[in-house]
Amino acid sequence: MMNTRRFTVAAVGVVVLLGVTGCGTQGTGTQAGGAATVAPPAATAGGGAYGGGTSGGSGVGGVTASGPLAVREDAKLGSVVVDAEGFTLYRFDNDTASPSTSACAGDCAKAWPPVPAGGTKPGGVDASRVGSLKRADGVEQVTIAGWPVYRFAKDTAPGQTNGQGVGGTWFAVTPDGKKAGAQQPGTAAPAAPGAGEQDGAALPALSLAENDRLGKIIRDGKGRTLYRFTKDTAWPMKSNCVGACLEKWRPAKLVDVSKVEGIDPKKLIAYTRPDGTKQLTIDCWPLYWFTGDKAPGDTNGQGVGGTWFAVTAAGKLAK
Repeated sequence: MMNTRRFTVAAVGVVVLLGVTGCGTQGTGTQAGGAATVAPPAATAGGGAYGGGTSGGSGVGGVTASGPLAVREDAKLGSVVVDAEGFTLYRFDNDTASPSTSACAGDCAKAWPPVPAGGTKPGGVDASRVGSLKRADGVEQVTIAGWPVYRFAKDTAPGQTNGQGVGGTWFAVTPDGKKAGAQQPGTAAPAAPGAGEQDGAALPALSLAENDRLGKIIRDGKGRTLYRFTKDTAWPMKSNCVGACLEKWRPAKLVDVSKVEGIDPKKLIAYTRPDGTKQLTIDCWPLYWFTGDKAPGDTNGQGVGGTWFAVTAAGKLAK
């Protein structure tokens, strides 16, 4: 029997902005910081709240087949959890495990269908680690070690792991609820002691660093330089860094605007990427960190390809 734990789906760090902003088609976007209510994903034709198919039917197209979970050994990722039809299951970094909350709803839940608890059994996963949370639409979603789990719509056959590392926030889930893969491809090496700290104190979620060549540039809470991509657009707000690009350039996560220093919080808007994940933008320009920066303060991404540049407090390119 599944160990059921009921929690309400919660938003992570976003506030809905009413009206039109200067970011084009995402004018009713979200601002980083605060709290909000996540609307439940809309039902779609073909059955179920999370895409085509029905519980117990084919996993292709969205809904996870009912039945026992299993563990599969992946050549690159090690032990990963799969559903009854062998489709890889994932966890989302923007969710929380204690308490169990899901930050994936709406378009996100279409790309990443939540695994429904109804009919799902622990199977090859330790039953004490398998539970559930109650989403805003009343659907019970499976959790592993407290983490909500999902399918990926672009996995079209059992054993695929196309969702691994998407947006730097989605990872196959292990039987103990951890992210699969000891170190994800393209991630930076462990930071040196003291990374993300200044004078013994933790850095703000977003602040300015003084660079000898570039002046004051934006850094995140880990001390990493943030960049803009000149092939992106601010009107409409759009990221053109997709696919292989994301292996080197990771979308910056949303921040709590109350923990931002030196930057106008009104310039910080959330961009919804095609996979449903949220990315931090400044003045409508998507922000990224570079996996080639190995230590806080590095600016190895500056000028790469003539298209990547550090960013000023005003959202301009630092040159």
